[in-house]
Amino acid sequence: MTAGQDAAFGEVVANADMATPDGAPVAWMLRKLGFPTQQRINGPDLMWKYCAAAAGRDEPIFLYGNSTETLAELQNRLLVAFPALKVVGAYSPPFRPLTDEEDAHIVEVINDSGAGVVFVSLGCPKQEKWMAAHRGRINAVMIGVGAAFDYHAGTITRAPLWMQRAGLEWLHRLASEPGRLWKRYLVTNTLFVLGAARQLIFGDKQ
Repeated sequence: MTAGQDAAFGEVVANADMATPDGAPVAWMLRKLGFPTQQRINGPDLMWKYCAAAAGRDEPIFLYGNSTETLAELQNRLLVAFPALKVVGAYSPPFRPLTDEEDAHIVEVINDSGAGVVFVSLGCPKQEKWMAAHRGRINAVMIGVGAAFDYHAGTITRAPLWMQRAGLEWLHRLASEPGRLWKRYLVTNTLFVLGAARQLIFGDKQ
């Protein structure tokens, strides 16, 4: 929905190597529109499954985003779950734009780490814009995973599996952080429902 309202962000998404349906309603719409096997591919599940695979093939990973405390707990939990996983670095960026010197330094740190993939947990659209800005500079695959660091570190409780499968994970997040998320979900969800209905009824793909 943000990509449709923000041309610059829309370009970022369009130019990504891969954009996946994070939300269940998006996956439902894709199935309705001719992709019957499309599943939801959300950041937390993708990250967990990728870490399991990376541990099995000795592929190093790097963690970018969130707080120092969350990163420390996240690394502990990942290594308990996947003892062979190589976490070769983690960085908690400040809550301000990096200077050119700071940015060049963290790019060098990531590249020198030898990481094959960098998981980026800055939230949307910040993480997508960060990855687009560093495309061609960071010598690794960058994957935006939203709130995955908080979920896997245990700092935020994820919705029960039945809510995830029913497409209600947004409702659980709203109930957990109503003051921060009510406006975002009220506007975004309403616009999505209206857009989806228009597309299904009139075949409007814009």
